[in-house]
Amino acid sequence: QVGLVESGGGLVQAGGSLRLSCAASGGTFSRYAMGWFRQAPGKEREFVAAIRRSSGGYVADSVKGRFTISRDNAKNTVYLQMNSLKPEDTAVYYCACRDGGITTSEYDYWGQGTQVTVSS
Repeated sequence: QVGLVESGGGLVQAGGSLRLSCAASGGTFSRYAMGWFRQAPGKEREFVAAIRRSSGGYVADSVKGRFTISRDNAKNTVYLQMNSLKPEDTAVYYCACRDGGITTSEYDYWGQGTQVTVSS
């Protein structure tokens, strides 16, 4: 069983930045592909970014050029750097992991989420 705990969310003005962190426990972190997802009120959960076991990944078109995903396997942590934030980025952000290759869906374990609110 893998535990994931997100942190770093909060309230920020449009154009600002936040860095989300997700700390993993209970597994071999370097085995897992990691992903970030978000869910805005009244909307379905959507894919944001994913990163391979060692490094290298991709982000959704909606955040390309603004968001970057990275990981530190020594710290069992994955990050989501969010720049040039827009009000439409407001959502609960979740991290997830899977034992396998990266994908935009089909993750095995999920965190509890962290709220990001971008004011205009």
